[in-house]
Amino acid sequence: MLEKFLDAKPLYYDKIDYTRMPRVYEKIKSEFKVPKIIHIIGTNGKGTTGRFLASALYSLGFKTGHYTSPHILNFNERIWLNGEEVSDETLNSAHTQLLKILTREDADSLSYFEYTTLLAIWIYQELDYVVLEAGLGGEHDATAVFKKELTLVTPIDIDHKAFLGSTIKEIAKTKLNAVQKVAILAEQPHSEVYKIAQGISVEKDVNFKQIDEFIIGDDKVKIREIADNLSLASFLEENLKLAISALKYLKLKYSVENFTDSKLFGRVSHISENIIVDVGHNTLAATSILNALKGKKYILIYNSYRDKNYKEILKILKPIILYIEIIKISDERAEKQVVLQEIIQDLGIVCKSFHTIDKNKKYLVFGSFSVVESFLNSIAGDF
Repeated sequence: MLEKFLDAKPLYYDKIDYTRMPRVYEKIKSEFKVPKIIHIIGTNGKGTTGRFLASALYSLGFKTGHYTSPHILNFNERIWLNGEEVSDETLNSAHTQLLKILTREDADSLSYFEYTTLLAIWIYQELDYVVLEAGLGGEHDATAVFKKELTLVTPIDIDHKAFLGSTIKEIAKTKLNAVQKVAILAEQPHSEVYKIAQGISVEKDVNFKQIDEFIIGDDKVKIREIADNLSLASFLEENLKLAISALKYLKLKYSVENFTDSKLFGRVSHISENIIVDVGHNTLAATSILNALKGKKYILIYNSYRDKNYKEILKILKPIILYIEIIKISDERAEKQVVLQEIIQDLGIVCKSFHTIDKNKKYLVFGSFSVVESFLNSIAGDF
């Protein structure tokens, strides 16, 4: 039932009506019981930061949800509920209830992401905490309509220029304007982010805190032990620090054991001895991957959307690329293969088409959720 309803909605839009979600939610918000929300905004690391935090809160005894997007293989991945992906039964029941309080016109007008955001909050009503990950934006994102206990800001970089702005200042302002009361900033690669935060702090009476205010003393030892236990890449440790900062802001005591089941699939995930998959799709993610894997060479299984800076991404990754195999993805936003091949050849990298894997070679699957999804579907019978 839900699947058919969502299939009728476009996943992507050239233009977005930013007034739609606030307008619809204003009509029905009295029907919702909204838990304490920890909002996560930024460009990179939202998913892993959210899962670290949500799994720790759940381990500490709180009823907890984590809303993340997009999904890799099935929609249920987006709505994590008390340690598990939400069931089809819960999804369809919530969908039926939600349609009863929405007018048909409003239900049909909401975008895929807007509707699923409302659906998640409806499912999460009886929880203690919800870790709510923004989609691509900040102040205009569907997740911004709810009251938040705290906002976590992961590293901000250039991405989604068509919707967020063409400069770091514009993008940072759009994202940071989503903060309502208090935010904790991860270490930022661009100094402009701190300047924008300072301006918003004065303008909106928002308290921006630095991650170093929370990660002190024994925290560093614990973080090192958690990272070792989970075999985390170094850049994922920064996301772990941000999650732990949230726990400390909430005055919750944690231990290493609270992070035993906190890894989110698709972030430097080893699916076999010779295959790593990562859903990263921008220059900041590429730099993180390069630092995590430097000194080794991989066959890069890749594709890209037209609106991504794939030439710069591949320049960054070149030191760890043996050669590239382009995998087909079923998405109207995908760049034409001939165009991608020309760029790759101009960079002096050998380019082929992906057909199958060789268990004696090392692979890095990178480029987007769609690339990882296509790859996993193509090897489903091999693992």
